[in-house]
Amino acid sequence: MTAAELIRKKREGEALSPDEIHFLISGYVQGTIPEYQMSAFLMAAFFRGMNAEETVAFTHEMLHSGEVVDLSSIPGMKVDKHSTGGVGDKISLPLAPVVAACGVPVPMISGRGLGHTGGTLDKLESIPGFNTALSISEYKKVIAETGVVMIGQTKEIAPADKKMYALRDVTATVECVPLIAGSIMSKKLAEGIDALVLDIKTGRGAFMQEYDRAAGLAQTLVGIGTKFGKETIGFITDMSEPLGYAIGNWNEVMESVDCLRGKEVPDIMELTCTLGGAMVMLGKKASSLQEGIERCKEAVKSGAAYEKFLQMVKRQGGDIGFIEHPERYPVSKFSRTVTAQESGFVTAIDSLALGLTSVQLGAGRMKVDDTIDPKAGILLAKKTGDAVEQGEPLATFFTDKKGIFDSAAERIAAAFTIGNVPPKRTPLILSQVDKNGVKKWEG
Repeated sequence: MTAAELIRKKREGEALSPDEIHFLISGYVQGTIPEYQMSAFLMAAFFRGMNAEETVAFTHEMLHSGEVVDLSSIPGMKVDKHSTGGVGDKISLPLAPVVAACGVPVPMISGRGLGHTGGTLDKLESIPGFNTALSISEYKKVIAETGVVMIGQTKEIAPADKKMYALRDVTATVECVPLIAGSIMSKKLAEGIDALVLDIKTGRGAFMQEYDRAAGLAQTLVGIGTKFGKETIGFITDMSEPLGYAIGNWNEVMESVDCLRGKEVPDIMELTCTLGGAMVMLGKKASSLQEGIERCKEAVKSGAAYEKFLQMVKRQGGDIGFIEHPERYPVSKFSRTVTAQESGFVTAIDSLALGLTSVQLGAGRMKVDDTIDPKAGILLAKKTGDAVEQGEPLATFFTDKKGIFDSAAERIAAAFTIGNVPPKRTPLILSQVDKNGVKKWEG
């Protein structure tokens, strides 16, 4: 077989066999299939899709392109969480230490920013000295010692996905259920977990903007997890507006720290405690989801979660001095506050527009090899439903790129819709998904 033959086959909508998928993935990892051919295959899969058997085979090849970590020597059920990505989605940063503080080991292997969404690794690496590039042996040591570890993919773990992840980002092939599912689950299954909680985003700032597509992705992910013998629960959550008030890497770290210190940012804490409650339940440290949620709240209230975060940062080489004294952190060369042009109520915030603007400011990548500016980003002054007076701040943005000032200000102003009537509140968490299907979240 040849790569061109298989690209043509998928282009015509035919299903590939496990052997054919193995040929493509192994060839790409070994370098015998070049990026331009893999790009063509990704685009064919984007338009033609994959059936359930292809998706499982694709995940299997991605998973077994590298090492599958064995954490059985570490006591307890190891549980992780994955989000499909959103704007201002810093939930992993408070979530992992909260769950670890409840006694559930959290081995987390995360990704970088993808398209308009931020990446957990980029946020962590905005902390001076924080090392996300641990070896597998060091990864095991950290999880054994602290109960929580947050790293990126190593050359040993799912190397096929590591290469393909960056390629998807710059070839407009991100929003494809089988590719997303294979990428997510290969990393998660390789990291040594026993169970997994998923946060599947829907709405304007999500990759799956339509609810039905998000529900389909959720069911695919849960099905793969179940097929590989891991108890998997998913939540479909709203990404119509950014999570919290901070967008951009260091901004989001500091908002996460504030939440761990007890600041009430409602959407961040609701999502953190709900996802955390499910993780604590799957980790056998709570008998129900509600009990798990209460345990997470107590871990924050007692200060145990914040101390666990500091322990993790220090253990992975990060300078906790910047966490405890953020005024020491470098500041952007330029900033501007965007104000309301009329009075009323914020009826909508276009999270996609703000995500794309944050990339323009330097908080994300437009090319694979772009360097991220950890200081760049946006701080919201208003959220959906808030009253606003003409001339009052809507948001402030930060960048080292003076030349984009006017265009960024215009895009941010246009992202806010202001009306005369307060909008109807929509729930943050829409549905819960397990092996039995999708059901409305009752909260």
